[in-house]
Amino acid sequence: MEKRKLSFWEIWNMSFGFLGIQFGFALQNANTSRIFETLGAETDKLAVYWLAAPITGFVVQPIIGYLSDRTWTRLGRRRPYFLIGAILASIALLMMPNSPTLWMAVGTLWIMDSSINISMEPFRAFVGDNLPDNQRTLGFAMQSFFIGIGAVVGSALPWVFTNVIGISNTAPEGVIPPSVKWSFYIGGFVFFLAVLWTVLKSKEYTPEELEAFEKAKQDRYPNRIKPQQTGVSERKQLVFGSIFAIIGILATFYVHDVNVKTANQHKELYILAIGLLVVGLLFMLVSQLRKRQVKNGFTTIITDLLNMPKTMKQLSWVQFFSWFALFSMWIYTTKTVTGHVFNAEDTTSKLYNDAADWVTVMFAVYNGVAAAVAFLLPVLAKRTSNKFTHMLSLFFGGIGLISIYFLSDKVGLLLSMVGVGIAWASILSIPYAMLSGALPSNKMGYYMGVFNFFVVLPQIVAGTILGFLLQTFFNNEPVYALIVGGLSMIFAGILTLRVTTSRKIEIDE
Repeated sequence: MEKRKLSFWEIWNMSFGFLGIQFGFALQNANTSRIFETLGAETDKLAVYWLAAPITGFVVQPIIGYLSDRTWTRLGRRRPYFLIGAILASIALLMMPNSPTLWMAVGTLWIMDSSINISMEPFRAFVGDNLPDNQRTLGFAMQSFFIGIGAVVGSALPWVFTNVIGISNTAPEGVIPPSVKWSFYIGGFVFFLAVLWTVLKSKEYTPEELEAFEKAKQDRYPNRIKPQQTGVSERKQLVFGSIFAIIGILATFYVHDVNVKTANQHKELYILAIGLLVVGLLFMLVSQLRKRQVKNGFTTIITDLLNMPKTMKQLSWVQFFSWFALFSMWIYTTKTVTGHVFNAEDTTSKLYNDAADWVTVMFAVYNGVAAAVAFLLPVLAKRTSNKFTHMLSLFFGGIGLISIYFLSDKVGLLLSMVGVGIAWASILSIPYAMLSGALPSNKMGYYMGVFNFFVVLPQIVAGTILGFLLQTFFNNEPVYALIVGGLSMIFAGILTLRVTTSRKIEIDE
């Protein structure tokens, strides 16, 4: 028994919702730092305020994945989460540019990112659920295409509203410009309609059908290792927990010492230190619950973090350093372009807002490049290998970020985004295509959610240490955060070579 081969338009419909999701995500990435600065945020605190986004993803994504694996309604198992997240995210997009204070904007970012995660996380599992193996890369490439298109339009909207329609991009101190407000209004509308299209135009296999597909696959590949055969023991889980807890305690003392010496200027470092301690305590607690034969959603979610397939563990390091680089770019590109490139510091000035608008064009370019190469990367991977293609793409992205330091004109900034766009297309598709074949269908949503830990964890790390690094070593010059990000992306490319997989990317002819 095998899954039915879907037509191009069926794959189009099941991926179309990503157009809206990325439309909203692009508006968030390109404009959040600008909104924060307009409302009075200091440069070295920008990363801390951004932490709302990755922390919500860290908590929300595995829970949504776990729940969607066990959900079945009239709308299916994944589609209810698409719809609920779209409604909440659309409301948050309408609220964000109307935030009266900085802390209101940070709180709205928290709500908005949680809602985007509710919609976005099940989409990765949706491809694994509905497509046979030889169409999965096409499915992920289609998602990358819509991500690119949605992000191009979403990123460029403020510039379009100002330079094409004539809506002002300046406003009094502490007020978000009208061009940004209207961009978010359009974003909320597009987000909801695009996701609704996928909900109404797509179908899902029942849990019984998915179980039959998995059994047929195991019959065809009898030597395939089942996840439960490699399960971590309670003792090993306790050891892991103890190590994390000890590191967390030592890190907390170190952070306390740093803050004593700097008059509490780096309190954000506590987030990372205490986070390590909490993770350790959770592992230790669950190990004791398992000894008492307690089995529920909580113990399963925490335990399976250590039961990841080998390919997933290796890819997690690649994802970590890739997304660390991306997060540094999202946080500090606006400040780098306005300050380092165009020497504009006054957030109410036309020069500052023109430069900030150009950042949205830069982001539109890298997303446009991602859309353009989305279907070319699988072809290259088939001729070479998935590892080589991903490594090469990440090298392009790293060089693109580092090059911003040396640029002083608008055209050069756009060229730097070409490399980033190639890396972005690869990051959104090839790791997921490599991973999906290694995951059991009954835990597809959960493990895709856990895999996104390595999307949000580096963002938490970046958010807690980048401000400290800039102030301590780089005289608060944000361009150096982009250089660190570029080096991180190149390192991720090198790590790709150690991923254990003999499969090339498969594409349906």
